[in-house]
Amino acid sequence: MRLLLIIAVFLFNLQAKSFFSNDEQKQSSYFIGSLKELLISTQKTRGLTNSYLNGNTAALLLVYGSRDDMKQAIGKMEATTLAADPVINARMQNISNALLKLNHKALKQEAKKTFSEYTEKIQEILMFAQTVSQRSSKELNPFGKEGSQIMMMTLLPLTEAIGQLRGFGSGLASKNSISKNDKEQIYLLVHQATTLQKKLQEQMSSLSSKYSSKLPSTIHAELNSIEKKTEAYTSLASKKLLKSPKDVDPDVFFDAGTDIIDAIVKLYNSINNAVLEDAKGWF
Repeated sequence: MRLLLIIAVFLFNLQAKSFFSNDEQKQSSYFIGSLKELLISTQKTRGLTNSYLNGNTAALLLVYGSRDDMKQAIGKMEATTLAADPVINARMQNISNALLKLNHKALKQEAKKTFSEYTEKIQEILMFAQTVSQRSSKELNPFGKEGSQIMMMTLLPLTEAIGQLRGFGSGLASKNSISKNDKEQIYLLVHQATTLQKKLQEQMSSLSSKYSSKLPSTIHAELNSIEKKTEAYTSLASKKLLKSPKDVDPDVFFDAGTDIIDAIVKLYNSINNAVLEDAKGWF
């Protein structure tokens, strides 16, 4: 009986963790963690630059700090073995060079042009994330594959929807005016953020039901935080900002968006840490 109990415990633990360690999954976890940092810092650079070009001079020093964060994230990505993949390396270098060129000219252009060009580069980073996910997925454990897909395909796009809303909205608040096209853009971004937030809740519910033992106990609280903060922020944007942008403090609006992105990043890190732990295995 005692032997059977030992065997049962061993088999249960085997379900919770792979038998052999998965170095490819570990390296993928490191890489996508740094890729997230690049995306977040680029989004922040875009938003702060837009706020500065629309009259908020206090944002200038923060712009340079966010640019430094971009460089550090790229350096971390280059230090991983996944960067040796020729396709990944080529895409990464192209993005790095393009961001460097954009940073040099961003403050010399009109606000809308600079915002648009940063948004274009961010879309390239998001497409790059999909490439990384596709090229590394075959080497991942089942939990690692599903967790990574949620991070790359849903969480990162959600930060971009909030990031665009944060940057564009704070810019409108800075110049104290809003056009018909501006209103349409706000409505579009609110819709994107709401749709992705709901998708995230559904995907995480599925992941938790299949791999509850692999995820930390904080997951549900982190999801609830994202849901509540996103609802409050989209309500602020679609009601108060659209009706009277002059009554919205650009720094307060920007910081509220950053607070949501921080909550999304917290969940991203929780999943990524679980994927990293899953990669260890027993041997």
